Amino acid sequence: MSRLEQAVRASGELKLIPYFMAGHPNPKKSLDVGKRLAATGVAALEIGVPHSDPLADGPVIQKAGQTALAHGMTVAACLELAGEVAKEGTPVVLMSYINPILAYDPRKFAAEAAQAGVAGVIVPDLPVEEAEPVAGWLRSAALDTVFMVAPTTSPARMAAICERSSGFVYCVTLTGITGARKELPQGLKQLVGEVRKHTGLPVAAGFGISRPDHMQTLRGVADAAVVGSAIVAEIDAGKDPSVLVKSLLKACR
Repeated sequence: MSRLEQAVRASGELKLIPYFMAGHPNPKKSLDVGKRLAATGVAALEIGVPHSDPLADGPVIQKAGQTALAHGMTVAACLELAGEVAKEGTPVVLMSYINPILAYDPRKFAAEAAQAGVAGVIVPDLPVEEAEPVAGWLRSAALDTVFMVAPTTSPARMAAICERSSGFVYCVTLTGITGARKELPQGLKQLVGEVRKHTGLPVAAGFGISRPDHMQTLRGVADAAVVGSAIVAEIDAGKDPSVLVKSLLKACR
């Protein structure tokens, strides 16, 4: 069992994985955000690598990525930031689209991410059928490869995704882009149940999750909840996102 899998696996309470964008609102403040969030007791931290064409992201995270790029954030700088945050002891998962990784050199990316202390990588636009050799290089560097399943994923493809995932399986709760929602979609419990038929890994639910009542709904359903847009919106407004994170953690118990 990897460090990430152990950290995310539920043990009587829902785990929380906050997301923030590296370099947003600027590199110095995003490092401070990462350290603050790591100190709250969350299971893991997901750090976004900014990209000019973030096809899975809604307007809040798109804007954060554009701001980070405008401040000169690069893949190398993201790896450096992730390394500093990882020193706090909380497992770090990098979320990057495939093009920045390819442009940087996947083998170099894998080696430097591992050297920085990163625990795993999520590449939302890398289909499991086309994941090699990139996924192999990540695995060879002892990095967990987290793949995503969605409500539209067929049972056969879900099995393939679960087989190739490590650390945890990321269950996208809805069809569409990221962004806070008032209510979680119907059928979420059934979707997570289908995923569990194919894997013994922890299952983390993400997309649209933003409120304490969402945490309460997910308790006993998923092992962990990923919260992104709501946290990024707090950062964008100049607020301390650890306040929101602490309220979400309270609802996890």
